Amino acid sequence: MAANETRFGLSTKEITASTNNLTIILGSEMVFYVKMRNYHWNISGNSFIELHRLIEEQYKKVEFLIDEIAERISKLGGKAIGSMKEFLKNSVLEESKATTVSQKEMLEDLWNDHNTMAKKLREFIETLDEETNDLVTVDFLTSVLESHESMGWMLKKYLS
Repeated sequence: MAANETRFGLSTKEITASTNNLTIILGSEMVFYVKMRNYHWNISGNSFIELHRLIEEQYKKVEFLIDEIAERISKLGGKAIGSMKEFLKNSVLEESKATTVSQKEMLEDLWNDHNTMAKKLREFIETLDEETNDLVTVDFLTSVLESHESMGWMLKKYLS
């Protein structure tokens, strides 16, 4: 795209800002997804079935978000990252350090990741809202934020 060309009424600079932020969210969501799958496969204990199902429900929601984020990048004319190396490089979250941790540690880790995602999403929403006219991405990221708040709330109930 030429420097002064637009796509959907957005400048190249605005598109770059949106796709850069979306790429960080995409990388983070993929790291989160893999962590959830790890915990889903390795959870044990007295609430096994209930937590196994809860984590599965959440990773399916994150899987849906991942696809939507990648498609938003594509709609803006960008290229979605697609390797674990790229996901890790662009993530604000860290991989799980172990497969065998207590239920409480798993839930706390996932809860903390939901909080980290919410904080980063709020930053990106504020930045894009102030510096671009990309209302669609701002609205989309707000819906991603709401998903993390809801999923985090569910986990917090277990930790209360």
